Amino acid sequence: MTDLLETSRPRVLLVALCLALWLPGFATMPPGDRDESRFVQATKQMLETGDYVRIMNGTEPRNRKPIGIHWLQVPFAGAARAMGVATVNPVWPYRVPSLLGALVGVLACHAAGVALVGRRAALLGAGMLAASVVVVGEVHIAKTDAALLGATTVAMAVLARAWMGLAVGRGQAALFWAAVGAGVLLKGPITPMVVGLAVLGAGLGGRRWAWLRVLRAGWGVPLMLAVVLPWFVAIGVATGGKFFADAVGGDLGRKLSSGDDAHWGPPGLHLVLLPLLLFPATAALPGAVRMVWRERRVAPVLFLVAWVVPAWFVFEAAPTKLPHYTMPLYPALCLLLARAVEGGALGSWVAGRRTGAALAGVGVALLVTVAAGAGVAFGEWWVGVPGVVAALVVGWFAVRAWDGRRMVLAVGSAALLYLALLGVEAPRLGALWISPRVVAGLPQGARLGSVGFSEPSLMFLAGTGTRWLLADDGAAALAGGEVDVLLVGDRDLVAVRARLAALGVTSRALDDVRGFNASRGRWVVLTPLIQAPGG
Repeated sequence: MTDLLETSRPRVLLVALCLALWLPGFATMPPGDRDESRFVQATKQMLETGDYVRIMNGTEPRNRKPIGIHWLQVPFAGAARAMGVATVNPVWPYRVPSLLGALVGVLACHAAGVALVGRRAALLGAGMLAASVVVVGEVHIAKTDAALLGATTVAMAVLARAWMGLAVGRGQAALFWAAVGAGVLLKGPITPMVVGLAVLGAGLGGRRWAWLRVLRAGWGVPLMLAVVLPWFVAIGVATGGKFFADAVGGDLGRKLSSGDDAHWGPPGLHLVLLPLLLFPATAALPGAVRMVWRERRVAPVLFLVAWVVPAWFVFEAAPTKLPHYTMPLYPALCLLLARAVEGGALGSWVAGRRTGAALAGVGVALLVTVAAGAGVAFGEWWVGVPGVVAALVVGWFAVRAWDGRRMVLAVGSAALLYLALLGVEAPRLGALWISPRVVAGLPQGARLGSVGFSEPSLMFLAGTGTRWLLADDGAAALAGGEVDVLLVGDRDLVAVRARLAALGVTSRALDDVRGFNASRGRWVVLTPLIQAPGG
């Protein structure tokens, strides 16, 4: 199996691996709440209004992230709408930039690895990245982070060549600055932070700075600004500066000062999650730590450590934590793991192999729990069986992946895991996908109002005209003919019906929809109401 690492077409192999790992569930999983549906709704409104500067969700401005991901989504979503190819699950075209961004990230990881750790380890590390739980998860979500992985890794791949003293032409220098600019348009300061801290860490660790000259900052910085500034100027004018007040003082400020949107986590949480998010390459972690300590002054290892450690401390220090935040650091982690595996760091180290197996076993246990628990919790236990079986099969390879042959088996077999979890199980957990079931039961073209359920996936699927209403306003809207259907949550149903009765309106209920609102963490029953004939 390790002969695969000697292929003469590593990029072709990586593309094939990525498609095998990522395509299951890509077009069949409905839009998720809340972030994915907020992003795609904003892009959808750009297509509807022709306004490609402001970011809106319904009538509310979404001044949180820059425009980059929306501009990437627009051509794919627009083409799908024009050709009518996304009628069953309309969200998948919006996910294409996530898939392509992650693919760019994997190929850029390979390019960085060729410069830093050699061809075999580069291919193995890029494969580990492609198969990791965190990357596969983000590929299936139409938001910024997979594309950010691509932009950041491209910049770091050029930086790696410069660090190693390899030729960096004008085109590669331009690519570096354009990638940094693209990262800013995708998620503000993250790419510049990762790049800047890596430069600082490597420069201080190696006590040299002349390598930066090949990046040609004299015209590179203006190039980056030319990528970034036009939209920032345009959005500043369009919103009267409110975008910057909301995005910097609001969104970013909350993330740095408290747990934004209840996403607080203690320092060290990202490290605790690493065995699961890096799976199936987890077993190589002890060997990588041992190798890093022994070779910490070797130039490639020093650069990869500088890529990971300073930014990791920043992510751990920030009170707001989500699993994907550290993903721009995973290419360097995977290349360190691959160098350790190819260098035999775990070959005769029994304690390290046992520790690695235990860490991988934790990942297997969590995946088995998710696969089995989701099916049981939502009353469809049978859909979890393939996931449990696949997790155990992949786990057999993953807990023993301390050399190149075993790691290749673990990475390749992960396709079975994602086929079972994302291709078979997730789309069939109907209780999780409330909005598609609501929309499927609506009369065609019905104007919808909703009381007690305001998840963005409902607006994306039912139409931008969907209205979020309070109980009294909802009853009045149905009575006055402003909406054709009023969707009412179980907690508001008595109040709405009482208000309708007071208005002299007789309502009729369509089929209830029961499901688990993951955003709220509770089961809900939603009742669509229409005016009864003569009511």
